[in-house]
Parts: sequence; structure tokens; C-alpha cells
Amino acid sequence: MEGRKALEYYVLDVFSNESYKGNPLSVVFTDGNLKLETYKDISKEFRYSETSFVYYSTRDKALIVRSFTPTGIEIDGAGHNLLGAVCGALLKGMPIFDEQNESEPFVIMKHSAIPLTVSFDTNTFYPVVQMHQKSAVIKQEIPTYRIAVALGLKIEDLDVNAFVPTIVKTEVAHIMVPIKNSYLLNSFVPDNQLLIEISKEYNFEGFYCFTIADEGQEHIVETRFFNPIIGIIEDPATGTAAGPLIGFLTQKKFTKSDKEYKILQGVKLKQASMIEVMNREEDILVGGSSIITMKGELYI
Repeated sequence: MEGRKALEYYVLDVFSNESYKGNPLSVVFTDGNLKLETYKDISKEFRYSETSFVYYSTRDKALIVRSFTPTGIEIDGAGHNLLGAVCGALLKGMPIFDEQNESEPFVIMKHSAIPLTVSFDTNTFYPVVQMHQKSAVIKQEIPTYRIAVALGLKIEDLDVNAFVPTIVKTEVAHIMVPIKNSYLLNSFVPDNQLLIEISKEYNFEGFYCFTIADEGQEHIVETRFFNPIIGIIEDPATGTAAGPLIGFLTQKKFTKSDKEYKILQGVKLKQASMIEVMNREEDILVGGSSIITMKGELYI
């Protein structure tokens, strides 16, 4: 394409080691910062819930990551947008940690250093990346009836005996919403306008609806996530909500610290994702794998 610059991109399915499962993410490799409008135009073109842009900074000795929604909102937080970006760089063979002397590798999301733990699956050799989120801060509870109406459920459909709808934050504040069983979890259709109104009134982003899994399952909870205030109608895998949830469950003594659990998300969307989480004394680990499903180049 004469006179136009080509940028390589991958589409990865994140929180999955199978293509067409997990949460799709476009990762665009640049050689530095782009114009703000270019980030927004490319993200709008891909139309995934987020598009991440990465380059290696020799000055910072780290991978720089910026992520945008299709509506042009730049986001931060250690979620699938960061996990997929790091996996993409590693699968591309970029030496993103070679110059770092720290015992703990890191990448830079916008302007913040995010520490990571990286290993490789012994069977597939895919990278397994654990992002270190801050410890969970439990904020306020919201009346159950407000949430039930917005989700199109009855009050008794929310399992209020053990838990109540509660705003929790690690990197981003989301509300944890208990649902009585998996059938109810996967059957309701929320009112997005009501969700947005509640988000604005109580100053948080998304709704992480969860139900406790039956004994013997690989996962401890099954979830759905809605964040219409930033344009995400439903998300198949949400790292920024998985961290707050395991922190919330641990503080409620339902789960234990220093033990790995799995969260199943995306079943309703037929994009089942498995998110690995662990609550520790000083932080929360949120991790998983990613697989390249498409690659190509775009032009600016």
C-alpha cells in the first residue's frame, strides 16, 4: 500500500487455549505512540470490546500497552486487554523482559507498571501470564431490589442469604452480584439503561454476576459480566472483575488465601473462558492463556 504505513496485528482468544473460545482481543504492534484519533479509528474498526496497542520502549525497558474500546474510551486495569497483549508479544518472540533486572517482570499500562508472573505450559508451550492486581477493597452494598429490577430478575433470584450486591475494587470498581443458580444466571436479559444509571449513581463500572458452582466442578463460580457504561453489552472474560470477585469471596470466608481457583465465564455467549485467580496477602493474581486465532496487517 504505497505511501501508507503497515502495522502488524494479531487477534488472540484470551483466557483460552482454544481458538474461537475465550475473549477475542486485537493486538496491534506499533513502533511508538500513535495519534489519539488513530487509536480510536482502529479500535472502532475491529469492534472487539477492547483493542490493545503495544511497543517495546528501550527507555523504560518494558512493553508499553494502551487499550481502547470501540467507542474510543481508553481504559486501564489488568484485564484481558493486558493479558492478551503480553501473550501476543511473547508469542511474537519479542524479548520484553530481557533488559529488566527486577526479580518480578513488569509491563507498563498507560503510565503504571503492572507486575506479572510468566510461565509456559509444558504441554502446549503457550505462555501463562498472571497479572498482579492490588488487594481487593470492599466498598458499599447496593439495595438488592435495585439490581434485581435492572437485571430483569426477582429479588429472591439473587442469593442474598450468603452475599449481597457489593462494589469491590482492585484496579477498577465493579459490583459483585450473587445469583441463585446457573439457570437463572444464563437466562436473564438486563436493562442496559438501568445498569448505566446505577453505575453512574454509585460510581462504579461493571456488573459481575456470579453463582456458586456445584461440588466437583473445575471452577468455583460461574459468571456473566455487563459494562454498558463503557459500551460493553456482555463480555466473555473479564480479568478486572475476576480479581475483585476472588477478593470478595475470600474476605467473606468462602474461599481461602494462597489457593488457586478457576472462574468460568462466557458460557451464555458460547465463548467459554477459564480465568485463574488467587488471593494473596499483598495482592491478587489473575491469569490464564491466550492463543493467536488471526494475524494480518492494517494500514494508517
